[in-house]
Amino acid sequence: MSGDQNRDVRQIRQSAGDRVDDPGGDLGTGRAHPRLPGMLAERVADEAARWPVARVESAFENPYLSVAVDTIVDPSGDEHSRVVVRPHGAVAVLALDEDDRVLLVEQYRHAVRQRLIEIPAGTLDVEGEHPAEAAARELGEEADLLAGHWQPLLEMVATPGYSSERWTAYLATELTALPEAERTRREAEEADMRQWWVPFERAVDLVLDGKITDALTVGAILAARVRRPR
Repeated sequence: MSGDQNRDVRQIRQSAGDRVDDPGGDLGTGRAHPRLPGMLAERVADEAARWPVARVESAFENPYLSVAVDTIVDPSGDEHSRVVVRPHGAVAVLALDEDDRVLLVEQYRHAVRQRLIEIPAGTLDVEGEHPAEAAARELGEEADLLAGHWQPLLEMVATPGYSSERWTAYLATELTALPEAERTRREAEEADMRQWWVPFERAVDLVLDGKITDALTVGAILAARVRRPR
């Protein structure tokens, strides 16, 4: 990474380390909805919680993820079996050029048997690598790009009903092309990858029209749109 890129990544790491989870203050008003089930609230937030685990049965493991059957104990003492997939997590990059075009990559995804339109993304598969560093690496590997400015954009839990995977998306601007000698030789599905530059507002329309369906891409594009001045 360049010096400027390293500076931005260091700042992101520091701000993430200093961040304190905000429980949202007083989450509820203590009053029931006047007509429907539930309580009235102004602010709500995820919070840490942990039910006891009676036992864990490993079902599968490889360098990218593991699958286990956890038997959890609810507050009443009853036990329940839950299949849990534990990947390494992933990062994604919403890269915008100086004309407000977003970089989208087209890649074959075998699990869904489709060529999906996505923003550059990848797994946290380098031990000790911070998500911001992984995002910079993925932008170089999938798009041959460097970014002069990085900004955290969105955090998501992928499919919490059965997976522990967490995603972090970043906004990358001040883009430059990687020198030819520093570019990655792509393999497998990535060797067949295409890159497209699409006007950002058009990308928002494509998401809302169901033409772009990758969850991390959808979340990042809509988050960037909401964060813009209205």
